[in-house]
Amino acid sequence: MSQKHQKQSYQPLPTAAAMDNPAMSQSSSSGVSSRNGSREDVANLAPIGLPATYSSQQLMPSDSDSMEEERHRLRPPHPSGDHIMPHPAVPLRLSAVRGSEWFVVSTLCFVNLINYMDRFTIAGVLTDVRDDFKIGNDQAGLLQTVFVISYMVCAPIFGYLGDRYSRPWIMAVGVALWSTTTFLGSYMQDFGWFITFRALVGIGEASYSTIAPTIISDLFVSDMRSKMLAMFYFAIPVGSGLGYIVGSKTAHLANNWRWALRVTPILGVIAVLLIFLIKDPPRGHSEGSQNLEATTYKQDICELLKNRSFMLSTAGFTCVAFVAGALAWWGPSFIYLGMKMQPGNDDLVQDDVAFIFGVITMMAGLIGVPLGSFLSQFLKKRYPTADPIICAFGLLLSAPLLTGACLLVNGNSAGTYVLIFFGQLALNLNWAVVADILLYVVVPTRRSTAEAFQILISHALGDAGSPYLVGAMSEAIMKHLQKNPGDSGLSTEMESMSQVVETTTITVKGLIEEGAAKLADTLSLTAEKRAGEFSEVVQFEGLQYALFSTSFVEVLGGIFFLITACFIIKDRQKASQDAASQQQPPRREQNVA
Repeated sequence: MSQKHQKQSYQPLPTAAAMDNPAMSQSSSSGVSSRNGSREDVANLAPIGLPATYSSQQLMPSDSDSMEEERHRLRPPHPSGDHIMPHPAVPLRLSAVRGSEWFVVSTLCFVNLINYMDRFTIAGVLTDVRDDFKIGNDQAGLLQTVFVISYMVCAPIFGYLGDRYSRPWIMAVGVALWSTTTFLGSYMQDFGWFITFRALVGIGEASYSTIAPTIISDLFVSDMRSKMLAMFYFAIPVGSGLGYIVGSKTAHLANNWRWALRVTPILGVIAVLLIFLIKDPPRGHSEGSQNLEATTYKQDICELLKNRSFMLSTAGFTCVAFVAGALAWWGPSFIYLGMKMQPGNDDLVQDDVAFIFGVITMMAGLIGVPLGSFLSQFLKKRYPTADPIICAFGLLLSAPLLTGACLLVNGNSAGTYVLIFFGQLALNLNWAVVADILLYVVVPTRRSTAEAFQILISHALGDAGSPYLVGAMSEAIMKHLQKNPGDSGLSTEMESMSQVVETTTITVKGLIEEGAAKLADTLSLTAEKRAGEFSEVVQFEGLQYALFSTSFVEVLGGIFFLITACFIIKDRQKASQDAASQQQPPRREQNVA
């Protein structure tokens, strides 16, 4: 019988793998004390019905997937110190991804797309909303703020649930909630009720955003995870752009801005049905971790607070959220006001501006998010600290580009759109890379909590306040310019023009008096307006000065990411070690001789 077994093909395995061999455990109980016992000792096991399997050998894998897994197992350690041992079923290349895994990723990308479509539909019709409810810039910004506040407050709750219960069920309930509240909110005629339903939308979206990235992390590992996260996160800028386009064009076709809010709920019903078909993978499955034991919520929070790479990258991402929120909410309105000041643009329609802004946002996302992921995969092989450096570079490059767009908007339309495109492209380098940083510096059983914690911080100090803050700053600046017309940049240009007129027409007394009268009327136009009414020139300058604050925030975010680079290697090593220490060995049945 032993000869029969000796005819089979064997392949050496690492010693650690041999320790899990049942035959070896039996041989130990039969008196074989040495791990490398002789063939005679092992052959003695044949009479009791056990195959003659040597402690350092195993049957050779017969399929290509196992060979690929074995090659990955023998790969030398990464310079960052990340020693991930992937599960044999985890694909290591695109051609190995199974249909079920493509279905999961496609569904999550679709839901993320309509998620951000819904979030920025109102921004595409903001002027109509403001006119309908008769509100100012501060209250218009408050619409986005209350949404994000409810979103960030509920995120930790869903993060806790996502680490412990069925993730597809939680996502399905959340998507159904925000679809329903968005649809009902479109019928609210009172601003108080309308803003209440916008807050309820945030609760539903929080359930999805905290959980979806963790499902991708449990299906893929290393470069494949980065690729799939890039697919997931490029839906953010693309969905935002579609929100402007669908919102503005639907409102234009229906001649009512409220119909713009009734498109995404229909797509939400489809998303719920697709989510129910998703199978929830075991937590830590992609890293080959099995039976991971979750820690208490208090311990999770304490460990996250001590994780320097996570906290610093979260601070940097908060700056990204601040800029993205302010630009997405006020961008179309600001560009419209600026371009309307250009000669020949008196008949400019805001729907057209929102459409172009949406297309630019989509294109910047389609290129920027995959580009950030590609740079991460390419550079991280040689430079383990490449991820936070890429994020810092994106923010520091975006700051001067967006500042230039703010300065150029009332003089050159084409130049403004070009600067906005490249500014958003640089900003979009961050999305997939920041998500990847979180997933490899945090253990699998803590990732939903970490996602929720990052959402809470980044939105609380980022895009929850930036739309309202920019709106409130613009209101204060507009009131100042109304009381002090001489502080307006336009008034200075007019004074210079009047000096030219006086020197060139000094001999024509009548023309001088006429020009001076027109100049006086222009300068006093804003001051004579009633409180709360501002000219388009003053509205433009108020938003322009307020949006300059985003450039400072971008530089601050770049600094946070540069500091993150100092700790990223050590924290990644610690996450791998903690995951190994949490792993509980499977129970084995005792062999009875």
